[in-house]
Amino acid sequence: MASPKGQQVDLTSFSTQQLSQFKKQLDDELEHLTNSYTQLRAAQAKFRECIRSIATGVSSKIDGKTILVPLTTSLYVPGKLADTENVIVDVGTGFYVEKSTKDATKFYEAKVKELEINIKDLEAIVKQKSSNLSMVEDVLRQRVLSAGNASAATTTA
Repeated sequence: MASPKGQQVDLTSFSTQQLSQFKKQLDDELEHLTNSYTQLRAAQAKFRECIRSIATGVSSKIDGKTILVPLTTSLYVPGKLADTENVIVDVGTGFYVEKSTKDATKFYEAKVKELEINIKDLEAIVKQKSSNLSMVEDVLRQRVLSAGNASAATTTA
């Protein structure tokens, strides 16, 4: 198994207790990485929804018509667009910037691409951690089986 520095580690040299601790650490890391993966996918979906909203909801054909404006995720109020050429974009940490619809779409597309790269990197890490966990579980399983066989041999002798 590869360590963080790329060196090989012989799992059979560890005690059963050390392997169990290492397995728990890998389980915790995988859970955290899986949660991060889920959050990245959710953020990516939100950015895609923003792109879709700009494409379908902000156009000259909507100008002057009543639309539903979201105040929260479940509360909408009627309103009218004052400007169909510009939108307010949340650029993070509570800051909002006015951008043209074209620039806002580019901004969100860049965010989607950036998240896609991060997701692919995270998938590779999760795959490696899963492989490491599988190896540790195999060594632990072999230890338990050999300990069981050794105790069975001593009781029959």
